[in-house]
Amino acid sequence: MKKILLLALLVSGCASPAKKLPILGEPAVTARQDNGKTVYDTIYPVVPPFSFTDQDSLAVNEQSFAGKIYVADFIFLSCPNICPKMTVEMKKVYNTFKANDGIRFLSHTIDPEDDSIPRLKAYAASLEVTGPKWRFVTGNQDTIYRLAEKGYFSTAYKDSTAPGGFVHSGGLLLVDKARHIRGVYNGTDPQETTRLINDINILLKEN
Repeated sequence: MKKILLLALLVSGCASPAKKLPILGEPAVTARQDNGKTVYDTIYPVVPPFSFTDQDSLAVNEQSFAGKIYVADFIFLSCPNICPKMTVEMKKVYNTFKANDGIRFLSHTIDPEDDSIPRLKAYAASLEVTGPKWRFVTGNQDTIYRLAEKGYFSTAYKDSTAPGGFVHSGGLLLVDKARHIRGVYNGTDPQETTRLINDINILLKEN
């Protein structure tokens, strides 16, 4: 009996700690006094507050995802190359977590002039997805571009020489409940989609 207990202790002691995803972005270090001692806090960047409108003409902001993990991307409906591939891969993730209310999806159009709310609604309907699970949002173009660059460390801007007239990142971005970015995945690569699904499962175990 003692040998069995000892073996159990050895096995549990050798168990590797649970994998934890990194928090992306350059952290800021701040100093504060605590009982006469200097304590340094590491503060990681978060996705800043935002305000958009989705395919159902409903307001969408950071509070819409409070307590949720979500996957974000930047697309436009007339995109001739990577956007359709990105949406196919995003839909795979959506289907995997369709029944999990703790996972949401957020697609920002980078062409709000052409991607009207009715067009976004028709596009969502063609994918057979619904809000609030997957929000397709529009808003002020400069605001969307600034959020992409400053909030998601992504790329989105007009370029008349680019296919479709826009340049944007093909990344799918994994955001945790505290609005930290925990991973970036190539939205055109099925293997990256598998990695994203695995990482969401890891993130779900955090809390």
